[in-house]
Amino acid sequence: MTAADESASRPTTGDRGVTAADESASRPTTGDRGLTAADESALRPTAGDRPAAAAAGLVLAAGEGRRFGGPKQLARLDGRPLIEHALAALRDLDRVVVVLGARADEVRAGADLGATEVVVCRDWADGMSASLRAGLGALAGADEVVILLADQPLVGAAAVARVRSAPGPAARAVYAGTPGHPVVIRGPLLERAGELRGDAGFRDLLGEAAEVECSDLADPRDIDTREDLEVVRR
Repeated sequence: MTAADESASRPTTGDRGVTAADESASRPTTGDRGLTAADESALRPTAGDRPAAAAAGLVLAAGEGRRFGGPKQLARLDGRPLIEHALAALRDLDRVVVVLGARADEVRAGADLGATEVVVCRDWADGMSASLRAGLGALAGADEVVILLADQPLVGAAAVARVRSAPGPAARAVYAGTPGHPVVIRGPLLERAGELRGDAGFRDLLGEAAEVECSDLADPRDIDTREDLEVVRR
């Protein structure tokens, strides 16, 4: 859905792309949501807007796949798109949100997202922080959010469970000492999502995060190019 589509006709059921003007007139309660930075600052969801979840998952999948030459979220590995691998890793959580951006309609049509809630981040080109703000805004009220990237298909449920077992306000996987995903955010740190800027994500807020070694459970390689995909397929 384009900005022109939204201004011409606002959908009332199913998937919705929401503009700042739409939100000021009517707050959506179901379906997909498009959130801009302005939307987030003007409208902070409350527990009454959406079902709360003690533990929620967040998959970041808003990138355009420029280096890959297309929507890498739909590249197939072991018979299914990369994005479905990330969703499977979060299957034990109460609620899962996926943030799409570039090529959102194409990704939504080409992957089985199941019961996952879709948020379309209009500001995806601003970097990972824009996607995080959009996703965490949709998950307001969650006690814990587990964050994964859609282009890391070899990070699975075992790594998620291990990182979740670490106490404290935040924890993240490390691989031979190098920080990676999943990242787990809890409590007061979740409330600081509005501070996120640029492409650093939560990096500046994770100074005290527990580091959980996961190199025996997962492979954190990103699929950024078609060559990367071929290496993983071997």
